[in-house]
Amino acid sequence: MNNVKKAIIMAAGKGQRLRPLTDTIPKPLIEVNGKRMIDGIIEALKMRGVSNIVVVVGYLHEKFDYLKEKYGIKLILNPDYTVANNISSLYYARDELESCVILDGDQIFNDITVIKKHFRHSGYTCWYTRKFSNEWIMNLSSIGSVVSCSRTGGSNGWELKSLSYWSEEDAKKLAQRVKSEYESGNTQVYWDDIAMFLHKSEFELYAHKIPLNAITEIDSIDELISVDKKYAKVKESL
Repeated sequence: MNNVKKAIIMAAGKGQRLRPLTDTIPKPLIEVNGKRMIDGIIEALKMRGVSNIVVVVGYLHEKFDYLKEKYGIKLILNPDYTVANNISSLYYARDELESCVILDGDQIFNDITVIKKHFRHSGYTCWYTRKFSNEWIMNLSSIGSVVSCSRTGGSNGWELKSLSYWSEEDAKKLAQRVKSEYESGNTQVYWDDIAMFLHKSEFELYAHKIPLNAITEIDSIDELISVDKKYAKVKESL
């Protein structure tokens, strides 16, 4: 059994699909029902026993400074957030990789019990979807290991969520592969591509199954409106 020693939160992006809200504020700092999304994530992690937290920042990074005093977390700057995909965030946080959980800073935990302090295998949280989804869809073996994954979505499969778990051994391999790929110029991929596609044979990933809609990921104004109706006024002004 592996123990989560650290959480790494990805929060460097510009969140352009949420403009104009993100013209002046990073997406993870948008308030949903009176609480910033990243505050909700950090508080959920702490309630689940994960107190060693690192946040990778980039766009308007100075606006995250309050987190250091409020929660005692560490900030890491990704200076390449405008020119590279999110592999750049894990590249700059690679020395922090150990037995850990990695997640995005633009989500809401509707059920915080999906955050686990102890886990058996490296892998991604997911839920089963019968309807078509544009998200990555995993196909699983009978024992729950990841057989394949579709980047272009699908139906009747396991929809991948950003919350992922990494054993000490796999985290170190991930750090090495992120470093080698990034420094060789492969900067336009997702960091998730490393274990899921580029070096799949080196990682045995498993599904961490969670209930449908236990997590809400905010990628658009419509998704924001679905959880906080006050943002309907933003859509009306577009």
